[in-house]
Amino acid sequence: MIIILKPEATDEQIQHVVDRVESLGLSPHLSRGTYRTIIGVIGDEARIQVAPLRAIPGVADVVPVQPPYKLTSREAHPEASIIDVGGVKIGGGYLGMIAGPCAIESEERLDAIARSVKASGANLLRGGAFKPRTSPYAYQGMGEEGLKILRRVGDRYGLPVVTEVMDAAKVGLVEEYADMFQIGARNMQNFVLLSAVGRSSKPVLLKRGMSATVVDLLMSAEYILSEGNSQVVLCERGIKGFDSITRNLFDVAAVPAVKGLSHLPIIVDPSHATGRPDLIPPCALAGVAAGADGVHIEVHNKPEEALSDGAQALLPEQYAEIAGQIARLAELMGRRISPLAETTA
Repeated sequence: MIIILKPEATDEQIQHVVDRVESLGLSPHLSRGTYRTIIGVIGDEARIQVAPLRAIPGVADVVPVQPPYKLTSREAHPEASIIDVGGVKIGGGYLGMIAGPCAIESEERLDAIARSVKASGANLLRGGAFKPRTSPYAYQGMGEEGLKILRRVGDRYGLPVVTEVMDAAKVGLVEEYADMFQIGARNMQNFVLLSAVGRSSKPVLLKRGMSATVVDLLMSAEYILSEGNSQVVLCERGIKGFDSITRNLFDVAAVPAVKGLSHLPIIVDPSHATGRPDLIPPCALAGVAAGADGVHIEVHNKPEEALSDGAQALLPEQYAEIAGQIARLAELMGRRISPLAETTA
């Protein structure tokens, strides 16, 4: 940490800063320049809060050297983490292929979709039982009955299942049925919910908020890791932009940026990022080419009848085509789609 002092800081103010740093068990190193005086702080930055230091008279700024997302950072864990979801690996050269409808509507429909996406190469089945919607009158999901359907269909086809949890009070319920929690964009900074899933041993798929920076995303992951759960997969799903040509702005640069800052895997969700089936395939490929550890795509066998987000879902035959292209691209880059566990294949 570097403490930058104001040009007019008095010797008494400077000594006060030095004494404060030493009282925290850290070592201050004073450096006086022609125009600026700084104090380098050596030791564990976790012991010191930036805001109180900035409030000391004579202090112009405080610049942390270590990132605030300590557990999530590459510095804390130089090797890329590999997250295991029901035997499916994500990260470290293994790709997760998450596919399924936005919302669970019936067992018959989910069964048909699961059968098709597995045949195409998907290794994780998604479906929402609890749906956060902009309108209170829109379809809100089937609740626990939807979770039961998801679990039965996932077991039938040997696919681990991913579903959204919206409320800390529902973490225990979702945990009974799901192999992986999904924290949606609207809940990325629901810190009570993040802490709750952090106390679980189930992997977490954490989606980037619609107006969140990359650092915001990593800080949200830090909440989960700080509670003891290191099984986190990040997801770039588009952020708010000014152009209405797509549903959101697909920030493909966030993928290599995150991989440079964090050891956690990151996947892309071109369905929510673009909202357009014609743009999902090229954006999926762009994400994988940029280094993404997987792809999250919504698939529905009758999008015009979908109760949620049918307009952005691929048909099963369209998913089969892009899944094949992703597999070939991954092979070209020395990576592979993670196989299903032998016990469930």
